[in-house]
Amino acid sequence: MSVARLPAEVDDRVSKRAKGMASPVLEFSDEDKVGTIQPHDDALMVTLRIGGYDVKRVLVDQGSVVEVIYPDLYKGPKLRPEDLTAYNSPLVSFEGKTVTPKGQIRLPIQTGLDIVEVDFIVVDAYSPYTAIVARPWLHTLRAVSSTLHQKVKYPSEGRVKEVIGDQAMARQCMVSAIS
Repeated sequence: MSVARLPAEVDDRVSKRAKGMASPVLEFSDEDKVGTIQPHDDALMVTLRIGGYDVKRVLVDQGSVVEVIYPDLYKGPKLRPEDLTAYNSPLVSFEGKTVTPKGQIRLPIQTGLDIVEVDFIVVDAYSPYTAIVARPWLHTLRAVSSTLHQKVKYPSEGRVKEVIGDQAMARQCMVSAIS
């Protein structure tokens, strides 16, 4: 059984700091792979409640520092240009092209009962994804993601909760991105 854990010295510091406070351990085991097609190299794609809407095709990208929404999501909840604040830094797309954002908007992401406010960069460019959530969302939720296990785990109410990936959707998006 493979388990992802914190290094011992970090684990000790966390334990000392939290004296007496039980915190759930975020770990992945072979049992977490049940229901996935193995082996694979699929992206982690989930459905999240963003801005009050259930949004499919959300890519969890722990290598990115910004959350991004694409036209499908921006137009879905009827957001207007006046809802945006300025965002002047260009982004680099998956294809290596420079993309100028339309602006930035703060929207809530609800996971179970937990709600995290996220600053999304609005990009008017083609993407097979509706949105990308990145390190800021993961860190605020105190979540750990695993593409291998196709899950995001996070502590809430003294327990470990999960967001399960949609491997079939990830494969469809990969085909769409290639064609």
